Amino acid sequence: MTRRALILSLLLPTLLPLARGDANSVLHLSPAGNDANPGSATKPLASLAAAQRAARAVAGKQPVTVLLHTGTYYLPETLRFTAEDSGTDKSPVVYAAAPGESAVISGGALLHLEWSPFRDGILQAKTSAGLVMDQLFINGQRQHMARYPNYDPKAAQFNGSAPDAIAPERVARWSDPTGGYIHAMHASLWGDFHWRILGKKADGTLDYEGGWQNNRPSPMHPKFRFVENLREELDAPEEWFHDARSGILYFYPPAGVDLKSATVEVVRLRHLIEVDGTRENPVKFLTLRGLTFRHAARTFMENREPLLRSDWTTYRGGALLLNGAEDSSVENCDFDQLGGNAIFVNNYNRRISVRGCLIRECGANGVAFVGDPKAVRSPNFNYLERSDYLKMDRTPGPQTDNYAADCLVEDCLITRSGRFEKQTAAVHISMAQGITVRHCSIYDVPRAGINIGDGCWGGHLIEFCDVFDTVMETGDHGSFNSWGRDRYWNPDGASVVNEVTADSNLPFLDVVKPNVLRNNRWRCDHGWDVDLDDGSSNYTITNNVFLAGGLKLREGYRRSATNNIIVNSSLHPHVWFPNSEDVFAQNIVMGAYLPALMKAEHWGREVDHNLFTTTEADRTKFADKGCDANSLAGDPLFMDAAHGDFRVMEGSPALKLGFVNFPMDQFGVSSSRLKAVARTPEIPALKVNGKAAPPPTAKEVQWQGARLRAMQGQEFSSIGVAADAQGMFAAEVPDGSAAFAAGLRQGDFIQRVNQAPVKNGGEFLTAVSATPGGKLNLEIFRSQKTQTLTISPLTKP
Repeated sequence: MTRRALILSLLLPTLLPLARGDANSVLHLSPAGNDANPGSATKPLASLAAAQRAARAVAGKQPVTVLLHTGTYYLPETLRFTAEDSGTDKSPVVYAAAPGESAVISGGALLHLEWSPFRDGILQAKTSAGLVMDQLFINGQRQHMARYPNYDPKAAQFNGSAPDAIAPERVARWSDPTGGYIHAMHASLWGDFHWRILGKKADGTLDYEGGWQNNRPSPMHPKFRFVENLREELDAPEEWFHDARSGILYFYPPAGVDLKSATVEVVRLRHLIEVDGTRENPVKFLTLRGLTFRHAARTFMENREPLLRSDWTTYRGGALLLNGAEDSSVENCDFDQLGGNAIFVNNYNRRISVRGCLIRECGANGVAFVGDPKAVRSPNFNYLERSDYLKMDRTPGPQTDNYAADCLVEDCLITRSGRFEKQTAAVHISMAQGITVRHCSIYDVPRAGINIGDGCWGGHLIEFCDVFDTVMETGDHGSFNSWGRDRYWNPDGASVVNEVTADSNLPFLDVVKPNVLRNNRWRCDHGWDVDLDDGSSNYTITNNVFLAGGLKLREGYRRSATNNIIVNSSLHPHVWFPNSEDVFAQNIVMGAYLPALMKAEHWGREVDHNLFTTTEADRTKFADKGCDANSLAGDPLFMDAAHGDFRVMEGSPALKLGFVNFPMDQFGVSSSRLKAVARTPEIPALKVNGKAAPPPTAKEVQWQGARLRAMQGQEFSSIGVAADAQGMFAAEVPDGSAAFAAGLRQGDFIQRVNQAPVKNGGEFLTAVSATPGGKLNLEIFRSQKTQTLTISPLTKP
């Protein structure tokens, strides 16, 4: 008998009912079933692999539903769907939890262990030979690898960090650290890095590899770092260490956990399900519904591919990985405590829908759409990389269709993503077009809630989302963040201006369709509510409520922000290009604008017809820049600001300026299932008398004709230094001044004088006076790097 005949004979009891159309083409699965069964309700199959083989026989010919009954389905290997598994519009293929039941798809394994005491409350158990485990789950909850410092739920970065994590005296405690990990934040808090410990060198220092997880390299942060998977650090409840050589698992159980009756699971697989089609032969009309995905391995060491010129790198994988799919959906599924990305939509995909899903405690991104860099014309991959304008491909749009387009994330609750990788987002979009994110609640994340990494190729719609408690572990970011470091852009703004002046289409060669942010509520207490960073262009921002950090528009072209409400903050314009065509109108703001490195001619097409809830002085502060000639200052007459209703009453001066009320009760998830568990943001109390707090007062000094002061507000981001950096900012350096002649420029950030750090104007003048008539070595930060400027004082300070 041939192999094909043997398989058909084994599947015959299952295939016959399907071929006849019996039972409405439904297959039943149960962990207590048997793959020799016909797949009926009374005689279910046991494995997804068996169900897949049976469903394939009729897929596309008639509707097929595979029902998973209550239980955990441990996958021996990744389940892969190909074009053979496709349905049609009228005959879809559905894999779903049985109604009212709970079905878990697991990339782990169930362990049956005999525990015995080890020491100090720690227990030990022998494991099977060759067991490789990435994570340990006890009664469905992920535990912590043995780590220093210990896990602290109240600590911000990494839930616990310490400057001495890899100090020599601590390293000396570790007999064999091979297999351990070092984790550290970026020095400027722009994400994080990870290293695998390879052992110790002859001098006792650590040997390790890694640190490639960020596209803006930096040293380890001096404070925010921790280590894990080290035997000697096993000293706290919920910590574990697996000695693979001896095959012994050590675990410190928390109070109340009885390991004799506990469910013990370990994680093995990186990917649970892969949808593996191609553009020419896609997987079509496949639905996953009502399933729980759990136990996917961590992938932080595989996160190394740079994403154009954004600050990000990526790993192209996830618990659910989609390649080459069309008209398929993920509905009402839970993605629980996964080690890496929950859902990764990779390269060519069309009309993929993610609806009604709960994504919590995943290690990296919640949902990521990432296309093929080869689809990008004249791509750049490093922040400092510059386009050759003479050789640039000036054809608009992509050069292939190997990217996601016309996809949807709707009514999803995504919380506490980025547990292991901080340069991530609840929803990440890069090299894609026409992605809609609608009615999502997103909160408790380390960086952006929603991130668009580039302008390729626009057409994204973000609406009715509730995004708050973001940028919780990092800095210089927003609840929404975007970059526009597309082919037209480079860090030398003057050259960009020259090229765009010569060819006004340049900024729109990649972002060929506008991105729209409308009817959302944003709150970021550690950055901006919405942060359109370097080069972000072609955005329409309307009907949004900003609850904390306001709206930042760095240099870019054709951004329109209208009919928004900015609570306790204002517009943050940063280094706008001339002739940017930017519009800021019919908005309600609560304070004067907060510009950084703006010049008189760089204030866009229109900044006017806005209502200032503070003072007339705030309204007229930038009148010399052509701003707000027709704006007003006054009470907006909010209906119920204390409870988040920022609609204005009849008679509000905002209405006279063209402001239009919009709904305040449609933010976030819409399904009753998710509404029952979703949080909403804290509504801030308005500042006394409605007046927003001014930026911190800066100590200023005059030196060599230049005006120097402490950095304030958003200027840290505008020049690219950490928010806690100290020094003196060159706010004004007139062309004819001695400071200008000596080489100092507006925007320079002076951090040291003759190697002595300067924190304020007094320290600066003291350092300068200490070398009268001698040379001064000023350590400055300019053009995204540290430089030394050597000058001699020309006059007294």
